[in-house]
Amino acid sequence: MDKKLSNIQERKLREAQARREHIIAVVKDLIKKGGARAVSIRKVADAAGFSTTVVYALFRDKASLIGQAMNKDMLALVQAMRSASDAGGGGWQRIALMGRAYVQYGLRHRDEYALLFMELRPHAAIKAVEVERGNTEQDPYAYALHLFGELAHGGQVRAGEAALHAMTQIFWQALHGLVSLRIVMDEADLWTPHLALDDHLEDLLAVVIEGLRLRFAP
Repeated sequence: MDKKLSNIQERKLREAQARREHIIAVVKDLIKKGGARAVSIRKVADAAGFSTTVVYALFRDKASLIGQAMNKDMLALVQAMRSASDAGGGGWQRIALMGRAYVQYGLRHRDEYALLFMELRPHAAIKAVEVERGNTEQDPYAYALHLFGELAHGGQVRAGEAALHAMTQIFWQALHGLVSLRIVMDEADLWTPHLALDDHLEDLLAVVIEGLRLRFAP
């Protein structure tokens, strides 16, 4: 009897996970077609073929739906950043490798990047998503902050929470500017010359890193 109950529970868990993954795929598809405004519990339920009761049983609200749709993409991004920087010798080289990986991920996965960082959306409670805020293995911002913290620990830049957050955000904003403009203004755009990516990225990283090194010198 206990084994039978266990099998039933396992089957229900598998069914719930399958429903969850299907609903998340529907959410991402709706966002691609019409942005976060196109997402509502009713629309998701109709598109997924479930009742709103089923959707609410798995996700507390619209913000949680969208937040959980971002989980895998967020984890893939931070993994790309970590793998690239781990191949470096240390210091600023790790920062540059991380930045290059960030840009490459964004341009290879444009829809996913747009969902993460270019879509105005309701913000889910931190506990409502799988990615753990502040975890350097899951949170891209936390990982970048960690690398700048290593620079500070080695005496290469100014220490202190405010300085570390400022460096991290300036670096991130520069990278995001490059990625977002290339997503919105592709090669066919006639208004702005489309520079060769590799050279342009090298120039951007060199300028931003040198600027941060000088501005936040210890």
